[in-house]
Amino acid sequence: MLLIRCPFCEEGRPEVEFRYAGEAHVARAADPMAETDAAWAEYLYLRTNPKGWHAERWQHVHGCGRFFNAIRHTVSDRIAVTYKPGEARPEPDAAQGSGEVVR
Repeated sequence: MLLIRCPFCEEGRPEVEFRYAGEAHVARAADPMAETDAAWAEYLYLRTNPKGWHAERWQHVHGCGRFFNAIRHTVSDRIAVTYKPGEARPEPDAAQGSGEVVR
């Protein structure tokens, strides 16, 4: 089981309390109606899929209900750090481990 620390509730909770909400830091177009169909399809459907550290959005559904960001390793599932939206993306190497994988 993956333990995730909500930056608003300040405690590690089981992953069943959370929902994955996609890649973090994806900027929406200022005027979606002015975008071409290809550009809009790229915004909606194309995301990076790295092997390694990845910035993701999560929601604490069965807790405070808020969205937050996490830096998670896509191979090991280790979460290096969680942080509030609007905060700068931290580097995973500099972060203290705030989540862990319990098998």
